[in-house]
Amino acid sequence: MVIILNDDSDVPVYLQIRNQIVMGISDGKLKAGERLPTVRALADEIGINSMTVNKAYQMLKQEGYILTDTRNGARVRESFPRREELSSRAREELRRIISEAKLSGMSREDFFRECSRCFEGEE
Repeated sequence: MVIILNDDSDVPVYLQIRNQIVMGISDGKLKAGERLPTVRALADEIGINSMTVNKAYQMLKQEGYILTDTRNGARVRESFPRREELSSRAREELRRIISEAKLSGMSREDFFRECSRCFEGEE
């Protein structure tokens, strides 16, 4: 698994890790049941404190994206419950993105087209 951190980002490192793992699961780069690197291994690989990785893993576990146990470590869940709406945190982030798009002059149609491209995994 390749995690690329952006040192210039306002997003905290643990959230960058969390977000990239969620996107990896969504894109199929991380498969159901796949074992994630240990906290220490991932921290060493990307050159950060292991407590930061632990915070990201705890968040992923709490949100239901991964399962952890002492014998098998962290693994991607086999299945995810179907939801009809976004979490409050995701909705807030979406509102921020929509606001930025509106302020940049993007039309509703162009925004939805961009959303469709992202949803389908197109770059």
